[in-house]
Parts: sequence; C-alpha cells; structure tokens
Amino acid sequence: MLYFVPTPIGNLSDISLRALSVLHECEILFCEDTRVAKSLINLLNTRFDANINIQKFISLHTHNEDEILSKIELEIFDKNVAFLSDAGMPGISDPGAELVNFAIKNGIAYEVLSGSNAALLAVVASGLCEKEFCFLGFLPNNGKERAAAIQNALNSPFPAVIYESPKRILSLILDFAELEPDREIFAIKEATKKFETKFRATASELAQKLQEANLSGEWCVVIQKNPNFTFEKITQNDILELEISPKAKSKLLAKITGRNAKEIYSELTR
Repeated sequence: MLYFVPTPIGNLSDISLRALSVLHECEILFCEDTRVAKSLINLLNTRFDANINIQKFISLHTHNEDEILSKIELEIFDKNVAFLSDAGMPGISDPGAELVNFAIKNGIAYEVLSGSNAALLAVVASGLCEKEFCFLGFLPNNGKERAAAIQNALNSPFPAVIYESPKRILSLILDFAELEPDREIFAIKEATKKFETKFRATASELAQKLQEANLSGEWCVVIQKNPNFTFEKITQNDILELEISPKAKSKLLAKITGRNAKEIYSELTR
C-alpha cells in the first residue's frame, strides 16, 4: 500500500494521529529531501514517542522523479510505503502529484491522508472567499510569464491564492499595487508558527506595510476576485438568432458544442 502523508506546515502538533500510525507501519519512505524527512521523523519520535522506524529513504523531487519512477520495481509497493512532503499536503506544488499518476497508471493501491495545507488555511483566514477560489501556487520568477500570471490573478473571477518566497513577496505586492491599488489582498507568513503574521489591506496599503515589515518566512497571498467580472453564457439559440451567414453560425456552434462544423452547416442549409 502507498500512503500520501501530509506533514505540519509549521506547528509540529498539527500532525494527525493517523499520520503517526501510518508512518509507524511503513518501511520505505519517498520524500522531497531525505534530510528534512529524517529530521521530521526524529522530532516525531521524540515528541510523541511514535516509534517510527523507516528502513529506506528515497529522494523524489522535480529534478529526479522521471528517472526514479522509470526504474522503480513495482514489488516495492507490496510493503507499506509512504510519500512525505517537506511541509503540507503532498501533490500540491509538490512532486507527489507524479507519484499519484504513477500509482494510477500501474494499478497500485494508494490512500491520501487528510492534513495541513497552507492554501486552504490562507483562504479561510482571509475572509475573501465564500466558495470558489483558484490556486496558482508559485508564479514564474520573472519576465513576461510572471507579468502575465500577475495579470491573470487580477482578472480571475474567483479569489486567487499564490505562494511566494520572502525574496519576492514585496515585489509581488508592489506589482499588484501598481496595477490595481484598491484591490483587497490578504497575506500570511509563517502560518501556524510562533511568529505567524497576517495582513489584510488594499494593495497600495499592503505595499506600504510590507516595506516596514520583517519579510522572512514563507508567504501565502489571497487576492480578492475581480469585482468587475460577470459571467455571460451564450446559448445555441442565441447563435441561431444572429443575423449572420450559416457558415459563421456553424463555426460558432461547433465551438460551444464540440460537434463537426460541416455537419452543423449541412443541417442549417437543408
């Protein structure tokens, strides 16, 4: 059996009893960083007397996952095996996603345990989201791709959630402030840790606050949804009533139905 085990994002006491139980039963551990995983196991054994005794640690991260998964023998999963994220829920901005796909492709039984997740924590703490939101993870570091991602976040009809490093958090908020100074933004750093800090203000106000703040620690940002966005749905009847050629109608109908445009044109011109 393969288990995906979430880990605390800051406060060690957030580890679940089930996670401790599963890790106690596991012999092999996939992890992003073996040093981080071994340190966490030692802390869990010391704090909770968990008696976790992993026999083999296997490093699995974005730079080696293709190589590791191409060479792994499926018999390994006859034993109890776990994937451990460095922090938080496996598979979210995390190489665990590839291991999930590997398990599905190869018919490997797996379970995902519930647990800590920085994005969901920030969404709840922000007060900016009642239901839908979009998760963008870490944006590109620089250039046109980053500029486009920032604009997409501001254009989103749902609150957008972004992970950011202490090196780029100020520049991110300054970019938001330049584009939409009055947009409401929530930011949290060091979530669940001793020095957890939360901010909620307009982009321009938040930029001023962060220029005077200690920026160390990992950040999660929630951006208010685009207040000017409206959903508009075009139906087939709307297109049929347009005073345009049958050829143009058939192309539009093909776009929204997925049907063949030639077949639709034939029906319209009978």
